[in-house]
Amino acid sequence: MAELTSTRNSYVASRSPSTRISKNVAYRWLSWTIPAIVVLLWETAARFGLIAPQVLPAPSRVFETAVTLARNGDLFVHLGVSLLRAAAGFAIGATIGLALGIAVGFSPLTQALLDRPIQMVRAIPFLAMLPLVIVWFGVGEVAKIFLVALAVFFPIYVNTMLGIRQIDPKLMELAAVIGLNRGAIVRRIIVPGAMPSILTGVRYALAHAWLALVIAETLATTKGIGFLAMDAREFLDTNVIVLTMIIYAVIGVVADALVRVLEARFLSWHANYGTGARK
Repeated sequence: MAELTSTRNSYVASRSPSTRISKNVAYRWLSWTIPAIVVLLWETAARFGLIAPQVLPAPSRVFETAVTLARNGDLFVHLGVSLLRAAAGFAIGATIGLALGIAVGFSPLTQALLDRPIQMVRAIPFLAMLPLVIVWFGVGEVAKIFLVALAVFFPIYVNTMLGIRQIDPKLMELAAVIGLNRGAIVRRIIVPGAMPSILTGVRYALAHAWLALVIAETLATTKGIGFLAMDAREFLDTNVIVLTMIIYAVIGVVADALVRVLEARFLSWHANYGTGARK
């Protein structure tokens, strides 16, 4: 009995908030171990000549290039333009995707009218639409923002619709039994229940936004991270090419961290997303 009590106390202690927080901090640091090792191996291989600079420059050389571009202001100009394009496209695509996803998720009639045409457009390869977008909008800023918005729209739409459709019908029956009005049902059941799926859509949409932006910035433009990479390609400047890749990676990590903050804020009630479940 004493051993059983001791085991139970140890288990309870391991489940305490302080223990979970300690583990989460340890896991967070551990998640950066592999990237740090890769960078160290990369730097070592480049310094000892195992990797040619024309193939893959050392991280230190890429950092020096970043410092040079930052000092003359070019890096911030290109980065700022790309962020504005991505933000504008994301705002437009996410707003439309969320609105249509809610409409289709709630209404079978709306689903019958809209879902199949949307799914047909979604099945078209993204690059296949590029010539038509150029015909419609030319190669200016509108075309670039449209491409980003289009890439963002589909993940938000699909995940919002599925999130609403996957809500337990028993919860809806319970809401009707206790007399909740439609507004209260939406606020207290529909939105919280669909939020995990919606935020998953946001995470995918952020990744698609940057992919679309890379393609968009290959059109006739003189500013943006994509243009910086294409211009460096013409001069075989691998330092700048790798730098742009790192910038995209960093922005992706930051964007994903922002989504995690939203998850912690809006899904604190959920066992898999609450503060105690963060890794």
